[in-house]
Amino acid sequence: MLALIGIISYFSLEPNYRTMITSRRHFVKTTLGASATLSISSLPLSASDFLIQKIISKAIPSSGEQIPVVGIGTSRRYDVGTSEEERTPLRDVLKQFPKLGGKLVDTASSYGKAEEVVGDLVSEIGNRQDLFFATKVRQQEKADGIAEMERSFSRLKTDKIDLMQIHNLMGFDNVMPVVREWKQSGRIRYVGASTSNQRQYTDFEAMMKKETLDFIQINYSLDDRTAANKILPLAADRGMAVLINLPYGRGRLFDKVGDMTLPEWAADFDIKSWGQFFLKYIVSHPAVTCAIPGTAKPKYLTDNFGAAMGSLPDTAARKKMEQLFDSL
Repeated sequence: MLALIGIISYFSLEPNYRTMITSRRHFVKTTLGASATLSISSLPLSASDFLIQKIISKAIPSSGEQIPVVGIGTSRRYDVGTSEEERTPLRDVLKQFPKLGGKLVDTASSYGKAEEVVGDLVSEIGNRQDLFFATKVRQQEKADGIAEMERSFSRLKTDKIDLMQIHNLMGFDNVMPVVREWKQSGRIRYVGASTSNQRQYTDFEAMMKKETLDFIQINYSLDDRTAANKILPLAADRGMAVLINLPYGRGRLFDKVGDMTLPEWAADFDIKSWGQFFLKYIVSHPAVTCAIPGTAKPKYLTDNFGAAMGSLPDTAARKKMEQLFDSL
């Protein structure tokens, strides 16, 4: 009876406040490479095995809408063909993601077949209403930008895109007016701009000071903290939500810690893997709304999304994380 009540309670929660139920016996202290895997269909039918925690979400400043602090990035990993071998793990990720409480999936027309793959799989699953689609346009001329955005709607199989971002500032002055028009007409919900290149930071800051945007997307991680100097404080001042790309520094962070065991004090912040250590450092920054690690396997989804659970490091703990990483 208690197990039944637990299951009913889970599915009765609102999406933005849904809790995540996982098996306690999977949540042991781990080192690199040993992460928990969740399958909703295989949850144990014993109330004593359930561990319930609230999803950590943050508000989009321009609207107040809540977004869980960990999303999914699709660059490279979703640029695959049509074979079941290639698509099955991606389908499993996109199916489980909203069941865990996740929402935001970030992609781009320039990510090869990623938009098409996301659109196909989400359409098959039938959970578009549970997801927040963020994509990008990267064209210098207005007409080309319009054509690319129309392709995005077609590939994603949707009549509304939640966030359209001008990618790497390309064609900003020519294409952003169209993006704003489409927001006014209801085809797009939020507008933004993205970069992952420090050489663009000066221009990016100038754009942020001049433009009114709902979102920016920037690179930020324990080994690349430059954005915290000016861009993140500016986003907070300007009321812009912040997505973080390259949270693992293209794997450099994992390479640096190697097979090192997590410090004992990481458990104070419900950190159970190095991936969660890196993500919780990012999403605990007051200006950061959501980190978008590339996620192509269910076991990585479960581990990554663990960073949206429990408590976040405070200022002192964040400093401690920096000192540990810099000492390696």
